[in-house]
Amino acid sequence: MSRPVQVFLTSLVVVSALFLPSTAVAQNVQEGPQVDRLQIIPGQLSVEQGETVSFEIQALDGQGNPVRPLLRVAGAGAGIVVDGLARTVEGVQAGGDGTIIVTVVLPPDAPGDPVSIRVPVEVTYPAVARAELTSDRDRVYAGTTVTTRFRAYHEDGTERALPQATFRSSDPETASVDRFGAVTGLRSGSAAITAEYEGVSASWEARVEGFPAVRMELGGGLDEARTGDVLSFIPRFFDDAGQEVTDIPVTWGYSYQSVDGVRQPGAVALVEDGRFLAEEPGRYAVVASAGPLNARRTVEVSQRQVVQRVEFQGQGRVDNVHTSDFWVFEGNDGRDYAISGTWGADGWAYMWDVTDPTNMVKTDSVQVDARTVNDVKVSPDARYATMTREGASNRRNGLVLLDLADPAHPVIASVMEEGLTGGVHNAFPMEDYVYTLSAGEKYVIIDVRDLANPRVVSEVQHGNCRIHDVWVLDGLAYSAQWGCGIIVYDVGNGGWGGSAENPVYVSSLQTPGGRTHAVYPYFQESTGKLLVFAGDEIMTRVGMPLEGGLSRDPYDPATGEGGRPSNTAGYTHILDFSDMDNPRKIARYKVPEYGTHNIWVEDDVLYQAYYEGGMRVVDVSGELTGNLATQGREIAVYKPNDPVGFISNAPMVWSAMPFKGKVFFSDWNSGMWSVELEPRQPVALEED
Repeated sequence: MSRPVQVFLTSLVVVSALFLPSTAVAQNVQEGPQVDRLQIIPGQLSVEQGETVSFEIQALDGQGNPVRPLLRVAGAGAGIVVDGLARTVEGVQAGGDGTIIVTVVLPPDAPGDPVSIRVPVEVTYPAVARAELTSDRDRVYAGTTVTTRFRAYHEDGTERALPQATFRSSDPETASVDRFGAVTGLRSGSAAITAEYEGVSASWEARVEGFPAVRMELGGGLDEARTGDVLSFIPRFFDDAGQEVTDIPVTWGYSYQSVDGVRQPGAVALVEDGRFLAEEPGRYAVVASAGPLNARRTVEVSQRQVVQRVEFQGQGRVDNVHTSDFWVFEGNDGRDYAISGTWGADGWAYMWDVTDPTNMVKTDSVQVDARTVNDVKVSPDARYATMTREGASNRRNGLVLLDLADPAHPVIASVMEEGLTGGVHNAFPMEDYVYTLSAGEKYVIIDVRDLANPRVVSEVQHGNCRIHDVWVLDGLAYSAQWGCGIIVYDVGNGGWGGSAENPVYVSSLQTPGGRTHAVYPYFQESTGKLLVFAGDEIMTRVGMPLEGGLSRDPYDPATGEGGRPSNTAGYTHILDFSDMDNPRKIARYKVPEYGTHNIWVEDDVLYQAYYEGGMRVVDVSGELTGNLATQGREIAVYKPNDPVGFISNAPMVWSAMPFKGKVFFSDWNSGMWSVELEPRQPVALEED
């Protein structure tokens, strides 16, 4: 959840802080000079994408004299990378912008708030050097419309995001073009379609031919479906000789008729390239049109009926500190256990016996030198567990390996600090290797076949991309890297020549919004697709109808402060990585007034930790498109209200995990929970 950056200090270390973009502090801080104000020169910064510029920091006392205190220097925002040592800022993502934050570091017992300054940084694009205009069709039939694609590039080869070109046709009576680049054939002939952007232009020749077909059929699809089902319709065209014509573009649409007299507002279905999905029950006419021809099919759509009631099983209450991640597993003694971490709570992790989910019993605890144990996981063979450390007293942080020979009472096998001193936020353990994040910059691959003597074998740092999460499936490591999206490396699959000792880049895909925080790869057997579920994390709702942000503190009756529920944002992107050369986003799961956190998918069911939106269970079977939240695919929602929680009655679900017929999850304000989904029964849904 943090994005630490390097800082300039005589004695320094990077420490990540929950939910902050970046931070760093000095150790052994003592009383220093009195600082009245800070200033950054220049006071406003503009940097071009790919460019690095310098800045100065001045600290002044009350008389305006320069002083030299210890400082914390950080860069917030997806658009910049700040180097506090060199006092430079690099523009990495135009439009992302950012902020340089400088704060005086005070001793722990110092009164008052530290002096701080924030300076905005604008990140601009370099000039466009060239452009191209293309279409996936080599001709246009009269009466049909084809789309074009305009792309603009900078001198260094990077592509301009969403350029808004101006289009024109050399012969509008032969082929017209709208402001979005859609070209319509009007009569036989040719016309040059030109797109211009920032003084650079590109052209595509529209060759218009007479419409060749006289008959159209619409096959495929189904006559009956459920909400959320994707139906594929196939248009077929025939000329006057009865021969099939295969390259005619089609315009799709639909009409809707309610079967119960209830009118649904707005668009209640999606149809694109023959793929149709209905969000509401009713009778739909799917219409395909091309030139003078059209064809239609009627589909009766019923409610999906996947809702299951949730039955509370038990709670392992933690009400004195915040709970972070957890992992549930079967120990070598045949009993079931869970390990849970804590946030901002002096480095504690707890072991639980959860063999009886209705009576979760704490069996032991482990304390390490850390402020926060953000992440805990267990290897697939339950041989060992990992604890990540942030905020260690000696600023060395690192990864703790727990020996689970006695799962109820684990012992520390070793502490790995090599290459990990900047704060470890997440880790992913496999049988022989652990993939461990370091300082929000990279992941380090550690050989743990000998738990007492772990060793670093390689690392992956992908350009300037910040990293928050990594997950390994079938020898491929999928990392969630904020503005860079999802990045895939071969770390043992071998299909791209990679191994744990020699990782090889495979693929990547950016997600809208640039807040890629969590990742879960999943092979969907029913479709044969390799899906990646990528979750946002947005800890503020500034500018949204429901504003707010993170609430960390319990209610203090003396001051009347604290104790308020959090309000977050973000959603889960569903990506298709079946073709690693052409990954694409296909769907999403978005509940507007809440924010996503960690993800689990099993047997075509998504278990989504949705922060204050609770633990949410979603049907992700079959083809997916659109927003699953509006398609009747939600199976269950459970909000863990706890009147004696750290923050009372403030659900904040961190992670969820199905295990032996139950669903376990951790809540930031109330500890460990277990619920069970009752057998599915038809549920009558009342409409307004």
